[in-house]
Amino acid sequence: MQERIEPPILISRLMTFVMATALVVLVVLVITLDKMFPLNRPQVFFLTTENTADKELTLTKIPADLAMYKMEFVKEYVRQRNEITPDLAIMRARWANSDNGVVKTRSTDAVFGEFLLTDMVNVVNQDLDEPFNIECRVEFPESYAVVQKVGAKETYTVQFWYFCKDKQFGDQEDVQQFVLDVALEPTAQNAIRWAERMENPLGLRVNGYTIIKGGRDPLNWSTMTPEE
Repeated sequence: MQERIEPPILISRLMTFVMATALVVLVVLVITLDKMFPLNRPQVFFLTTENTADKELTLTKIPADLAMYKMEFVKEYVRQRNEITPDLAIMRARWANSDNGVVKTRSTDAVFGEFLLTDMVNVVNQDLDEPFNIECRVEFPESYAVVQKVGAKETYTVQFWYFCKDKQFGDQEDVQQFVLDVALEPTAQNAIRWAERMENPLGLRVNGYTIIKGGRDPLNWSTMTPEE
């Protein structure tokens, strides 16, 4: 009589083969994910290009002298802090009191605390559904001296024009000029969490924000007066 494998034994062997195959695939998947794990941390680099046909793109390390990047950081900080858009979702994301808030991640606790006390931030934090009527934009003078380092410390003077309009009164804009002193904490003294790196790749924080021309914070709209 010819021997044959009973169905239960055949199924058992088939399941054993399937489980062994699944285990091998799982091990390979775990190893692959382990190799990819560093990708969950954004790595900061700067890409410089020129619009020239005979030039090649090159990636270089961040230079030891970060003066140019610090000046750009100051300008972007001023823009993110002061520009106002009618879209409340954008404003709340930009000014959020969280690790993803642009202004918060680039400010010390003291500077951000003063920022939270301004009139416009208080309005944004209210339970509002309708868009703003106020819209403000920041423009910097076309000059290399728009941001200048003051002395040996990490303090920079920056000037900008502030254009604001209330849509209830048409498209007429109020124009004001501001000059600020913005002080930065040295990079080595900061402890920037990885969650904040996307919004603060240089790891700098503003630890001083002083208005030296304009009279008061432009976000205190209730005290705004036209520029003379």
